[in-house]
Amino acid sequence: MCQAYRTQYGFDAVSAMPTNLYGPNDNFHPENSHVLPALMRRFHKAKVEGAKEVVVWGSGSPLREFLHVDDLADAVVFLMGNYSGLEHVNVGSGKEVTIKDLAELVKEVVGFEGELVWDTSKPDGTPRKSSWIVRSLRHWGGLPRFR
Repeated sequence: MCQAYRTQYGFDAVSAMPTNLYGPNDNFHPENSHVLPALMRRFHKAKVEGAKEVVVWGSGSPLREFLHVDDLADAVVFLMGNYSGLEHVNVGSGKEVTIKDLAELVKEVVGFEGELVWDTSKPDGTPRKSSWIVRSLRHWGGLPRFR
């Protein structure tokens, strides 16, 4: 849409396409949250309830990339003042993590001491969702603050 407005009306718009976001006011709903808040909620609930295990769908092998919302805000502000191109800009961290490693990290941070069980009868989802950030990093001039 930004490209069409730029081409048709000369409107200087930039389209920034972020990767998976996390941060304040995330969606922790048990049925429609994304992977990171869903894992946080499940491990926290299991810890509080004294559960012996947390079951996670799939094998844990898919790769995902995450970006803190504050880094997205910084990137968007930078792009508004420094980028005026026709192409959209991918905004990401440039770091991928497997769902398995993410689940193990959340388990550790939450302090859940039970077992992590992978339900491989359930789908993995897309094997890899990462943003190509070369253009973003070149124009942004740096990596995200949050790791």
